Amino acid sequence: MNVMAFSTPSRPDWRWRIVNNAGEVVEESHGTFRSIAAAVAEGRERMKELNVDDRSVRPRPFGRTTSHLRRR
Repeated sequence: MNVMAFSTPSRPDWRWRIVNNAGEVVEESHGTFRSIAAAVAEGRERMKELNVDDRSVRPRPFGRTTSHLRRR
């Protein structure tokens, strides 16, 4: 799992988001932080508290192989 920080134009303060290997959101902060470093640090602490074993599978980047093109 990974922790990322984000902000939006309408809410310029930083928030953290915990994302699993499949890219799905596990949890998101309700509070805001003045710096990206503070948001990521708090998100890492929360991820430790969750103690979740991430068994998700990363999606394939292109969704489909091109093996059907090589058979011609």
